[in-house]
Amino acid sequence: MSSLTHFDAQGQAHMVDVAAKPATHRVAVATGRIEMQAATLALIELGTAKKGDVLGIARIAGIQAAKKTSDLIPLCHPLALTRVAVDFATGEGGVPHVVCTATVETVGPTGVEMEALSAVQVALLTIYDMCKAVDRGMTINGVHVLEKHGGKSGSYTAAPPAKG
Repeated sequence: MSSLTHFDAQGQAHMVDVAAKPATHRVAVATGRIEMQAATLALIELGTAKKGDVLGIARIAGIQAAKKTSDLIPLCHPLALTRVAVDFATGEGGVPHVVCTATVETVGPTGVEMEALSAVQVALLTIYDMCKAVDRGMTINGVHVLEKHGGKSGSYTAAPPAKG
């Protein structure tokens, strides 16, 4: 494993210098889910939550989070994003849940994994915020990068989850 890039030779935190890196097309996809009671999922799917269109508002929150990532995570570079897509899928298999998937793209010298992860986390937090009046037991889990492309390190695709 290579050394951590956000520390200098003296062990001090610093923002990585990306000035010499070429601008390339970069894409990252992240995902995560929020689990809830069946009645909460029904409110979301029917659009009858008191605060309004839960998934529509969560989508906008996720997009905004991707755009504001460098304001939230101290050593992230501010990036000119060329695309942010936040999508949701609902399911009742096992525990009722909503899965969020965010795809973020840019053309630049550094990747967009943090922006995709931020989009997912904030979108799921927004679902929690909008539904907490009826279900404080919701849990957010499984947030991770599914894939990333572009840059010197090339492509990465997460291993499929273990069955069993």
